[in-house]
Amino acid sequence: MPTEPIGRFLAVLNPEQRKAVGAKPRQEQERLAAAWERELEADDELDTLDELSPPAAEAEAARRVLDRGID
Repeated sequence: MPTEPIGRFLAVLNPEQRKAVGAKPRQEQERLAAAWERELEADDELDTLDELSPPAAEAEAARRVLDRGID
């Protein structure tokens, strides 16, 4: 399991999303990974989901970041 933010972010994406984000410049990948981490920290609903399934919470946070058009 990757330990750095970009690697962790990419790991929770589906293959299509991973390819699209992986093709972006490093700075954009860093920005998306930071937005993902903020989403995980800030959303109380994700805290509850994280208690049940940490991978599901991480995937939901990634979906939200990409859906907001931060890409």
